[in-house]
Amino acid sequence: MSIDPRVEERFPGLRVLLSVIEGLEVREADEGLEEVKRRVVEGVRARFTAEGLKDHPVFRAYRDFFWRIGLDPTKTRPAGEALVRRTLVGKPVPRINTVVDAYNLASMETGVALAAFDLSKLKPPLRLRFAEAGEAFKGIGMVEAKRLRGGEVVLSDREKLVAIYPYRDSDDSKVTLETRGVALLVCGVPGLEPS
Repeated sequence: MSIDPRVEERFPGLRVLLSVIEGLEVREADEGLEEVKRRVVEGVRARFTAEGLKDHPVFRAYRDFFWRIGLDPTKTRPAGEALVRRTLVGKPVPRINTVVDAYNLASMETGVALAAFDLSKLKPPLRLRFAEAGEAFKGIGMVEAKRLRGGEVVLSDREKLVAIYPYRDSDDSKVTLETRGVALLVCGVPGLEPS
């Protein structure tokens, strides 16, 4: 995993951590994980208010980064904030599969954006860089690929875009029930202190 020097220069303090996890059995749901989810939701409701979320230091760092990359964080919310906000208004935490659900819970606990990509669909090495104008990207849930304007912060492998950083993952490399290994990404932004 590398970060293009131009990205580092434009966003000093941006940190990304990558961990490879193999030998997974991804399931639709797990009773133990559902118990963890109940505890996380209770904790979120005890710690946060909807009005105070935008001022929480971690969410604030992501919001500031979103503005810097041209995204309005009131329309496209940072992942951790979106999940916490959803919980605070009484909506359930989305259920995708055990891997995605687990990292969504970790994102709710920490506020930090996380992503996971199916190892079998990647052609390493991964690189955080600026998009070229016209590159195609099909995110999870998108009907068809869109052409990027250029300059977006993206994660790519040797052949394709894997994510628009740090908020939109590719449909091609998403974690499914067939996934046996993942590249787990901790998506840092300037202003977050490593801990």
